[in-house]
Amino acid sequence: MAEKIIIATDKAPQAIGTYSQAVKVGSTVYLSGQIPLDPATMQMVSDEFEAQVVQVFENLTAVCEAAGGSLADIVKLNIFMTDLSNFATVNEVMGRYFQQPYPARAAIGVKQLPKDSLVEMDGVMEL
Repeated sequence: MAEKIIIATDKAPQAIGTYSQAVKVGSTVYLSGQIPLDPATMQMVSDEFEAQVVQVFENLTAVCEAAGGSLADIVKLNIFMTDLSNFATVNEVMGRYFQQPYPARAAIGVKQLPKDSLVEMDGVMEL
């Protein structure tokens, strides 16, 4: 079995449970879900949806960089939202962070997220 390397950075929110920010196995990095916590304060960045999406992408960026990659290396992105009517905003903000070819993606409507976040994202990165 390939060695598991735990990825951790103080530039993203610290894990608030029994998980790692990311785990690298071989050339694949599995990114844990990120919610819009400010890594410095561990508080929600805003109640506003767009600001939350921006913070989630910033948090994912920090974890990707700590693993030796970037958002461009994400091959699968999962987006969880408490209100799917915000989907257009996710697409607009995602366009600021990603260029073609875009990763495979799922957008899933959920009833609730940790700390009453409006959005959470996780993914898989291939280095």
